[in-house]
Amino acid sequence: MWDYTEKVREHFLHPKHAGEIENPDLDATVGNITCGDALRLMVKLDDAGRIADARFQTFGCASAIASSDALIDLIMGKTVEEAEAITNDDIAEYLDGLPEAKMHCSVMGMEALQKAIARYRHKPFTLEDEGKIVCRCFGVTDKLIEKIVREHNLHTVDQVTHFTKAGGGCRGCHREIMKIIERMHGSSPEHAAKVRQRQEPMTNLERIRRIQQIIEDDIRPMLQADGGDLELVDIDGRHVKVALRGHCAWCRAKDFTLKGAVEDRLRELVDPEIVVDDVGGRLPDDTPAPKGRHA
Repeated sequence: MWDYTEKVREHFLHPKHAGEIENPDLDATVGNITCGDALRLMVKLDDAGRIADARFQTFGCASAIASSDALIDLIMGKTVEEAEAITNDDIAEYLDGLPEAKMHCSVMGMEALQKAIARYRHKPFTLEDEGKIVCRCFGVTDKLIEKIVREHNLHTVDQVTHFTKAGGGCRGCHREIMKIIERMHGSSPEHAAKVRQRQEPMTNLERIRRIQQIIEDDIRPMLQADGGDLELVDIDGRHVKVALRGHCAWCRAKDFTLKGAVEDRLRELVDPEIVVDDVGGRLPDDTPAPKGRHA
């Protein structure tokens, strides 16, 4: 059970601004209802250009609903310019805090507000229109990840997931997220120390699942493209047993493939202490190796 504040519970159980506005002046939808939270924000302006009414429709958890309701409390009576300055930290602070794993709900509120303002001004919404989708599960762009990493000084993929949900689905985007983090911070010793300090330890089940995913999604397609292949035989802690197949099994450079293409990859993306061994069978010495390109 999440440790929600009283304010979060109040805004979740008794939201004041849930509903719909006909012909809103500002209107935007963010998120993805198919695989995660989604929020539609609608705003009506008065003759003086101030926010006279605002409503939301949210598909999501208690934090998502509470953050949407709190956002509208914060923008009521403000001009568009004043509302534009509101950040996700303002939303979380208004709610007396959110669990770290639920910070993406406050980011979704900020994102909806900024998108609605951009559409109102007939301008592109940078976080979407000028960005490249990094996390396809939740439709998160590189621009949003860059913004959140910069503003919140994030150093790990898990932290980015907490703030944006990126990487929380199939995990196939973890490598790209890490590249963005490194680009934003550089490869300084300080950054490396913070990564080691903040990265949560991986359980055995998480390690096994991650190894399986990297082999299937990253390593095997690379080997298959050159006529080779690899079979995962067993995982014993950090000891990974594989069998090289196809051209890779008989290539003279198989040891380089095993250590360079497989072990180094798993050490980079899963655990630096992983050791990979080839336990595949061997043909008799007088059996010719398959002809063709080698992996």
